[in-house]
Amino acid sequence: MTPAKPSLEMLRALTDENVLRALMAHPRLTRAEIAALTGISKPTISDGVQRLAGTGLLVDTGERTTGRGRAGSYYALAPGLGTALVASITPYGVTGETVDALGATVDRARADLGRNAGERRAARALAEVAEKLAPSERGAPRTAVVSAADPVDRASGRLLRLPDAPFLVGDLDPAAVLAPHVNGPVLVDNDINWAARAERQTGGATGVDDFVYVHLGEGLGCAVVTDGAVRRGHRGLAGEIAHVCVPGPDGTAMPLTEVFAALGLRRDDSTAIDADAVRAALTGDGGTDPARVRDALARAVGGVLSAAVALTDPDVVVLGGEWGRLPVMIDAIRHQVTGGPRPVPVTAATVTAPELTGARARAVEELRDLIVRSAHPAE
Repeated sequence: MTPAKPSLEMLRALTDENVLRALMAHPRLTRAEIAALTGISKPTISDGVQRLAGTGLLVDTGERTTGRGRAGSYYALAPGLGTALVASITPYGVTGETVDALGATVDRARADLGRNAGERRAARALAEVAEKLAPSERGAPRTAVVSAADPVDRASGRLLRLPDAPFLVGDLDPAAVLAPHVNGPVLVDNDINWAARAERQTGGATGVDDFVYVHLGEGLGCAVVTDGAVRRGHRGLAGEIAHVCVPGPDGTAMPLTEVFAALGLRRDDSTAIDADAVRAALTGDGGTDPARVRDALARAVGGVLSAAVALTDPDVVVLGGEWGRLPVMIDAIRHQVTGGPRPVPVTAATVTAPELTGARARAVEELRDLIVRSAHPAE
């Protein structure tokens, strides 16, 4: 059977999407440049530019090409197409940004937050940041992406309580808190998952479809990426490694989080790891044997990674976090992992503030999709 030909409206929609996405990747372009970038004929691109200018999505910048030949007009995305909100909830506070469709940061805001802040305090801080970033003259963001340093329920987007979690904000519902401040969908995920996405885009796992990202800092976390996607699990709890049983300092099996208690590397009255104390212990400044601490931590983390390698078959392991990227730890963990029956390369994470970077990239992507869909809303 002869396949049905695409309708004129479908072809127009595809052309318009190509035009918009070209101008989302470049601040300004002529119609000839858009045609060259997209591989679509100049007449078809000209029709698309005219349609999109008519709907208010594109504007003629008033600038013209110079040199020989006929001058060409430069076009750009119209101002006022909206922003996306990016928020990061950590033990240190709530950090927020608004970004535009070009990926540029429009504004920033912050509200302090203490450990074990609780749901109400965290909700107030998140709302405070959102209010600062959505002044009435600019309008509310069209979408929001939230990174949280707590487990996130996959179905509801609520934060979840887990035993011994070092940072607790109750059952905070970021989507509900942001609903009065955002005119569109709110996407929430764990900070380690966002960090893994950032490392795949521009960091230690650039272009790698199958890898394990492990965060070793004040908290412990892991993200599993297979076929290019983060695997979140049934409830969104995949990668919560704190209670995986591993060899302790004396060889006795214990939960990973208890290894730090046995080594005296926790913060006072908290299950949070004292990252400064770990760094000091590894360099001998903490009054302990650095080789003992290094080997104990490497064995414990190696135990987690042995299980991850057996279950997920990664191409590479990426280590991040305040002390996870230290060369001494990377070398020790690499020795543990590459010496096993299924050796896997181990490398350091390279993205600065990866959780916010990953969330920001997704927010820009979501905003761009909304703008593209607005060109042909009936479809």
